[in-house]
Amino acid sequence: MNIDDFLHTTVLLRETVAGCINDPQGIYVDGTFGRGGHSRLLLSQLGEQGRLIGIDKDPLAIASGQQLEQEDQRFRILQGSFADMKELLADMGIGQVNGILLDLGVSSPQLDDAERGFSFMKDGPLDMRMNPDEGISAAEWCMTTPEAEIIRVLKEYGEERFAKRMARAIVNKRSEEEITRTKQLAELIKAANPAWERHKHPATRAFQAIRIAVNNELGDLEKVLADSVDLLKPAGRLAVISFHSLEDRMVKRFIRAQEKGRDLPPGVPVTDDMLGRTMKKVGKAIMPDKEETDRNARARSAVLRIAERLDA
Repeated sequence: MNIDDFLHTTVLLRETVAGCINDPQGIYVDGTFGRGGHSRLLLSQLGEQGRLIGIDKDPLAIASGQQLEQEDQRFRILQGSFADMKELLADMGIGQVNGILLDLGVSSPQLDDAERGFSFMKDGPLDMRMNPDEGISAAEWCMTTPEAEIIRVLKEYGEERFAKRMARAIVNKRSEEEITRTKQLAELIKAANPAWERHKHPATRAFQAIRIAVNNELGDLEKVLADSVDLLKPAGRLAVISFHSLEDRMVKRFIRAQEKGRDLPPGVPVTDDMLGRTMKKVGKAIMPDKEETDRNARARSAVLRIAERLDA
């Protein structure tokens, strides 16, 4: 297996896999299989008894995973959200694992396929669902979501300064006609944005926010982080790549909270084991080097954080 075969599309490949593995004979979960870049390298580092379970919502990712199943009997692919990791593993008779890997956000193949509706650069049906067979599309979301909720989503998930103007533009447009195409929404947002950022499409933040809302990305992340405490064996590793400041803050705060342990009243005498610390961070946050960002522009905003499960 040649690492260069999947270096070009997989972000922080070596760093993430190296940070995740602690036992070559262990059980690992790639909660965001995508096209298998991280999974393939991880499998190359595992021993004969090692096992890897891949999870993804995307039917095309599942098809890619099924191909890998045929190539390597140590691998198994499951369709679903990583938020349901605990339940999916329990169905396989697995209670704890040695490592969990998460590469958050939308994948390059999803962005590149106009029919998936993620990109404001290519016209396509306004969908944005990781699994097109579940939930409501971005078009339905734009047509039915109350204006106040649109404002909240654009402001909180997109950190968009002009959320009110954009929400008002969406509500006005949907009263005239259906909003069904990516270019249609992009032009609408573009016209409502009075201050374009240099080198950034004026619809970037809004599209990101709507995608996060449609796929419940932050809610899913919150659940899998909480479940990771029970899922990881002692010394098990959690490796998370974030591309959005909200996600990264969630991961950072989660690890910090697990390191700190319980909040107890000041002045109460406690021993260290009473604090209930569950994890410790491993090193500092890792960002791609210049060589990687030159090769893959998508890597520019990536941040990798790694934590290790403490003895129960």
